[in-house]
Amino acid sequence: MSEVRGGLVDGKVALVTGGASGIGRGAALAFAREGARGVVVADRDKAGGVDTIELLGAEGCDALFVETDVTSARDTTAMVDAAVGRYGALDCAFNNAGIDMPWQRIVDGDEDAFDRVLAVNLKGVFLSMQAELCRMAGNGGGTIVNTSSTAGLLGTRGASSYTAAKHGVIGLTKTAALEYADRGVRVNAVCPGPIVTPMLRRSLGESDEQLARIAASTPIGRLGQPADVGEAVVWLCSERSSYVTGLAVPVDGGLVEGHGALHRD
Repeated sequence: MSEVRGGLVDGKVALVTGGASGIGRGAALAFAREGARGVVVADRDKAGGVDTIELLGAEGCDALFVETDVTSARDTTAMVDAAVGRYGALDCAFNNAGIDMPWQRIVDGDEDAFDRVLAVNLKGVFLSMQAELCRMAGNGGGTIVNTSSTAGLLGTRGASSYTAAKHGVIGLTKTAALEYADRGVRVNAVCPGPIVTPMLRRSLGESDEQLARIAASTPIGRLGQPADVGEAVVWLCSERSSYVTGLAVPVDGGLVEGHGALHRD
């Protein structure tokens, strides 16, 4: 008879930013299915966040939605306070909130758009970690996973702001991992490749032809799903990865190993 094992995060409390759709929703559901006793979904999109909460409830997981702008320190502090206020602890955090960028060469780039992408995709991770690290370190430890991208590992033509932000996320991740290793907090990053999300579809102009071309270009031969990233996140938040910190993990179907990069023609 095979051994019966519990979930990877049994009894833990997880926080997911950008949880209203896409990778964030996929991770929230993965936490629920792996035994989390509570999941906090943070996002600016209230309607999408409520939909995620309903899906979590259908999995038998208690959940809380907190409307959050991750570019605001007040909001990121409030989301962590809400998690602890509801559940008494915060064990796992997945800092995933992000926005797409206009596809432009550097010389054609718009300054305001550049600032906005860095504010959400990089500063948002910084502010979220500030609130999470303080709480976790004061409560015996925890785990944090940040969303970078294959664009954080490779150059990407036409995506200067997004690529800069995602490289920065890896730098923040490695720094936080070193600063908090002796305080019981592990910090890692995931680097998704082409994952079928509303943001990817918008980025490619809803082109099924583009999606098929990208799928064919990955060594594994298919596009990723939000659940593929979610499972990696939950593993990084579990005791199965207890000796792993400061790592940037590609979840990309072999794209980086094949030296490819997502780009739009």
